[in-house]
Amino acid sequence: MTTMNAMVVGGAGFLGSHLVDRLLAEGIATDVTDDLSTGSLGNLADARHAGGSLKIHTLDVRAAEFATLVGMRRPEVIYHLAVLTPANAQHETDGGAVAGVLAVLEAARLHGVTKVVVALPAGDLYGEVPARELPVKEGRAFESSSVAGVLARAVTDLLLVYRDQYAIEFTVLAMTSVYGPRQRPSDGVVASFIAAHVAGEALVVHGDGRQTRDLIYVDDAVDALLRAGQRGGGLVINVGTGVQTAVRDLVGVLQLDPALVHQARRHGDLTRVCVSPTRARIHLQWSPWTQLADGVQATLAHAIAAATD
Repeated sequence: MTTMNAMVVGGAGFLGSHLVDRLLAEGIATDVTDDLSTGSLGNLADARHAGGSLKIHTLDVRAAEFATLVGMRRPEVIYHLAVLTPANAQHETDGGAVAGVLAVLEAARLHGVTKVVVALPAGDLYGEVPARELPVKEGRAFESSSVAGVLARAVTDLLLVYRDQYAIEFTVLAMTSVYGPRQRPSDGVVASFIAAHVAGEALVVHGDGRQTRDLIYVDDAVDALLRAGQRGGGLVINVGTGVQTAVRDLVGVLQLDPALVHQARRHGDLTRVCVSPTRARIHLQWSPWTQLADGVQATLAHAIAAATD
């Protein structure tokens, strides 16, 4: 991939900035497009000092200027990581997710981009899955009844249409709960617990804590994204560990002994989320490698170091 040029939409966010770090480390010229509504240029501090070819554009993909930018920069692959993210609380009401993907696809059509990679939340795609069917495989029908689920399915339908009509290849990565350094406390349970611990506050658990999540370390998720740039064409591919972790058990994994505060379960919270990574092994030659204990301890150490700087 070292001869490729890539564009990362949402590249100043948590996951996007880690992908940018990896692309530059691989010698790939990278453009970041981000409106900074939830992302931060601070997340790109390492990338800006790492060397390599990096251009940052503060721009909403829905603006007319985005297609012009794609025409000027001519990326071979566009990574769209700003779709239905936890940080974008308005995605369920303003339809921005679908409009953003459509803008990316139109720009790709106009300027000959050969591949689009989109990350979607696996929980939005699959919805509430019976325990006997976990970890869920990609062959299962998308049955989420939430607004976010409807929008996620619409995104996959759009990608299929543009592939069939305009030969724009795509890969959708159905990602579970990605965690790691730089994540905002409001965007994931690991980040929330760690931020509370560093601040000396009680850890807030919504509901009884028995709900499960498939927690994947950001470096593992980024490796799947990198591989999807050239593999997995026309597929939805799960990116997760296949292992469920109860929210209340995460406290022990973090090796904390904090005060816990239980609050009411949030509307729309799923009881269980867990996906099978078998298709990723076959089509991306990818498997997760970071053990949960190692990943959360690395994230905790980073947060403590940042708090003492």
